[in-house]
Amino acid sequence: MKTGNALVFLLAIARSNPAVAHDHHAHLTSLPWTADPWILVPLGLIAILYGCGNIRFRPRSAASRVAFARRSLTFWTGWLVLASALVSPLHWLGEQLFTVHMIEHELVMAVSAPLLVLARPSAVLLWGLPKTIRRRTGGALAANGVRRTWAFLSNGTITTLLHGMAIWAWHAPVLFDAAVEYTSLHRLQHLCFFSTAILFWWSVFWKTNRGLAALHLFVTMLHMSILGALIALSPNVLYGLQTRVSGDWGLLPLEDQQMAGLVMWVPAGVIYAAVALALTALWIRDSGKGGASGTRIVAP
Repeated sequence: MKTGNALVFLLAIARSNPAVAHDHHAHLTSLPWTADPWILVPLGLIAILYGCGNIRFRPRSAASRVAFARRSLTFWTGWLVLASALVSPLHWLGEQLFTVHMIEHELVMAVSAPLLVLARPSAVLLWGLPKTIRRRTGGALAANGVRRTWAFLSNGTITTLLHGMAIWAWHAPVLFDAAVEYTSLHRLQHLCFFSTAILFWWSVFWKTNRGLAALHLFVTMLHMSILGALIALSPNVLYGLQTRVSGDWGLLPLEDQQMAGLVMWVPAGVIYAAVALALTALWIRDSGKGGASGTRIVAP
């Protein structure tokens, strides 16, 4: 990979002056924001529900004021990261450059999802609903069938497999390029990444024994690193459609692909490894004290 071309790439982003649009028929002087209602409406509804629920649930919460404020801050940080990845010019730029597309995916799976899960927003979101709907929804969630389904889907091994399958399947060159070409598939791709990431991180933080959670994180880091390495070290362009306009940004298609692989290989791997090491340290500490070996999910 040529350093000069990489610098040109970074300067091009800084200037925010792309040479070609996604559909090859527009020349823009500024990067566009995404106005897809299939993205904006869910994001807006979640924000409204959490905002209303925050006001209603706070007096009923057993958490201290500081703890409640910390959870709210964590939620809004995760929400802003998700919105930035899917709505800001980063999303449009990701359709032009494979590298930016990979950054977008890692923000969704490795930054936004764990932050949202750490905030434990389920009770607050439920209290954001109107009273009648809230009671019916709460009753439905308490049903045995729903509980058994949740217990199965949030099992550590199951979530690790589902998350891993989503990552590998959607990064198959044919399917990845198809997602770039067809908007409906692109939406489904992001939904799969986000939903499986939520399940995975929920299991890691709130259900699985800390030692096993660290193992699942290491496994995920390992297979993501392998996939990133395969993409970065490939001598051929695997994602022809995704890298078709890389030249307009000062990168050869193969260089763009290599940088995208490195994003998955190194930064994303560091996040999973860091959390795994932190959980391992907590597990060792608690084991040494003879305390709990891990956290368990508790209904708020």
